[in-house]
Amino acid sequence: MRRNPVLDELGAYVIADLQALARDMRERGERVIDFSIGDPREPTPPFIPAAMKAAVPAVSQYPTVSGIAAVREAFAGYLLRRFGVVADPATQMFPTSGSKEAIFTTPFALVDGRGGDAVAFGTPGYPVYERGTRFAGAEALGIPLSGDFVLRAADVPDGAWERLRLLWICTPHNPTGSVTGRDDLDALVEACRRHDVVLASDECYADLYDGAPPPSVLQAAEPGFEGTLAYYSLSKRSGMTGYRSGMVVGDASLVAALKQLRNSVGVAPAEYVQAAAAAAWADDEHAGERRRVFAAKRAALRAPFDEAGFEVVGSEAGLYLWVRVPGDEHAAAKRLLADGVVASPGSAFGAGGEGYLRFALVPTLEECGEAAEVLRACLTEM
Repeated sequence: MRRNPVLDELGAYVIADLQALARDMRERGERVIDFSIGDPREPTPPFIPAAMKAAVPAVSQYPTVSGIAAVREAFAGYLLRRFGVVADPATQMFPTSGSKEAIFTTPFALVDGRGGDAVAFGTPGYPVYERGTRFAGAEALGIPLSGDFVLRAADVPDGAWERLRLLWICTPHNPTGSVTGRDDLDALVEACRRHDVVLASDECYADLYDGAPPPSVLQAAEPGFEGTLAYYSLSKRSGMTGYRSGMVVGDASLVAALKQLRNSVGVAPAEYVQAAAAAAWADDEHAGERRRVFAAKRAALRAPFDEAGFEVVGSEAGLYLWVRVPGDEHAAAKRLLADGVVASPGSAFGAGGEGYLRFALVPTLEECGEAAEVLRACLTEM
């Protein structure tokens, strides 16, 4: 059987493999507290499924790429409240079936795989930036991150700008939880405009933070968001991972190109899911409550690492703890797994992740406390 060679070149999706291992352990009756994948377990606020159920029609018809007006207007209201930016619901945004598919498909609309275009992204990072790039036929340029794990304009090699078409950033960053500050966002916008490079910012964790709210690239790109796109999701903000609901906002010409592509792909979300999303984007109270829950989880799980003198890098926002461990991170993950705590080796997210473990704050607060006691016993042996 012939296959796309990119499938074999990229290999297995590591997080999926970790989930399979955790599932096998559960089936054997073993106690497992799984921090390997970002799928929180807090219930979705009841008003959200209620809005969805009320919108299920007697006759189901194809949704449009542009989406229903209600979700675009609710999202525009969210952007104004959260970031103080004004976006046109008619021309500068559209709903997506989660952020992953939107991120994956973006290069298909914006790069020429036959013309030597390149797409850059920070590494370690979310694997989908590279995977979408490779399947679109463009050159994937991973930019090594270290220190605070923030990608800055100065990190892009001088010789790379001329062939770049698209630059991905992620703030708060997956997997490290680092936040890109406003000055760095301003510099990125300026550099990308100077080199005619699209700046795409994955801001799916924008509403999960412990201190000051993270800024958005949209604030740096106003007015009009020229050359800029931002990607949002309700998965973590509103506990809607299974709904697959996200939004893209930015430069109207770029939004038009993405919508043109999506007419061929058929990934428009169901309108009843969009109705649920409209309800979620219009409400901030539930997001604040979830933020408090995740802050408590972060504090509980971080405590044993601080007590044992382990360095916790970034981890100021988003859904993750990023912890430096002695020696090989795979050996460290295996040691924790023996006692029922599943963490992701940092190298699963690309070069630069060596020597780190990522903990996704998805178990309940009670389970985080239980895991913290396991960690206190394990860390002395690492």
